[in-house]
Amino acid sequence: MISPRPLPLLLTITVCLFAAYLRADQSGQESRPGIPKASDKSQTIAIGRPTSTLLRADVKVVLVPVTVTDELSRPVIDLSKERFRILEDGVEQTITSFAWEDGPVSLGLLFDTSGSMKNRIDTSVTALNRVFQTTIPGDEFFLVQFSDDVRLLSEFTSEPAVIQRRLGYVQASGWTALLDAVALGTQTLKSAKNPRKVLLILSDGNDNNSRFNESEVRSRVMEADVRIYAIALSYRPRLLHRLAEETGGEVLVAHNMGELPEVVERLSAEIRSQYMIGYSPQNGTRDGKYRRVKVELLQPAGASSLRAFWRHGYYAEGWVQ
Repeated sequence: MISPRPLPLLLTITVCLFAAYLRADQSGQESRPGIPKASDKSQTIAIGRPTSTLLRADVKVVLVPVTVTDELSRPVIDLSKERFRILEDGVEQTITSFAWEDGPVSLGLLFDTSGSMKNRIDTSVTALNRVFQTTIPGDEFFLVQFSDDVRLLSEFTSEPAVIQRRLGYVQASGWTALLDAVALGTQTLKSAKNPRKVLLILSDGNDNNSRFNESEVRSRVMEADVRIYAIALSYRPRLLHRLAEETGGEVLVAHNMGELPEVVERLSAEIRSQYMIGYSPQNGTRDGKYRRVKVELLQPAGASSLRAFWRHGYYAEGWVQ
């Protein structure tokens, strides 16, 4: 027969061991670097990605995606942090983080099917297929067609073949509701799963049939952290140039249809290549005002002329105290 007397002793030992485990676990959590305690509050303002990164208490960081290309519009990916200067409202900032990224993208393809595109549709569709030749896991795409009106031909899909099939049925007619297409594309990107959100526009002209005006569309694009890239046929429309420049994208021109496949390939590579530069702004007030950001690139000695593209500002709100 087993005596019942050792049972209290066993319970006492078990309780003591469990209490020691809890103390050790709490101590280990407090000493782990990079993991904030529940009481820590911080915020990252990201120019071009959601504001959700957790840092140490009271740290405020602005993240600026920057694309650098050479004179042939080819991405340059081997620059060091020392080649960059960041200014906010004219005041130089200290760069606190720096990395080159090539991650998945959420991309909306906006395809001009107005009447002036009638003899360009087939060549354009063939060229745009090059966008999907370098896909990586996590990429997602949707397709918007615009002429007199705008239509979402395909919602987000990870299958390029879906977009390619839809492109095979488009026909050219009517006017050009370009701004309406950008507005619809921006709205669709709100459900994107990737932080890198891009609109890629192929068009041969300026807007002439939209309900939205440029100011309204610009506000929507800036609030949604969308980068706009465009392939222009024959010339660079001022509207596309302004939208791309403000959001950190670029417009490339195919002067003839024979140049189009190469232009699509170059722009597709540029969309995927970016530096992510972070800084803690010297002006930490939360006044909701627009802060203008400027990136200066120090040209490497003996190198060809390089160009930098970045989002030109953000609204100073949402800091957490």
